[in-house]
Amino acid sequence: MFNGIVYAVDWKTFNGGCLQQDAATIQCLEPLFANVIISIAALVGVALFVMFVVGGFKFLLSGGDQKQLEQAKNTLTYAIIGLVVIVVAFLILRTISVFTGLPDLLKFTIPK
Repeated sequence: MFNGIVYAVDWKTFNGGCLQQDAATIQCLEPLFANVIISIAALVGVALFVMFVVGGFKFLLSGGDQKQLEQAKNTLTYAIIGLVVIVVAFLILRTISVFTGLPDLLKFTIPK
């Protein structure tokens, strides 16, 4: 674990072991779900970075052409909108967590 984030999970030792007699149980969905969410967040971050770089290069290489300049502005605008949507979604979840008094709202657990 690093800063509370699980990057790789040992299925046999996670949460007391989700494998019983070498067969997966429903508790194996917890680490799977955590890994999927972390992977999606990483891919979104990379996609945002790529959009910013592409938009910046389009902006720099537009050469004064209004059509290319407009495409570059649109690319950067959509990248900023995507970043704002991601941040707002996270803040909404954190706000709900604070107001309801459920600090574990952002954790996915399956009761045994």
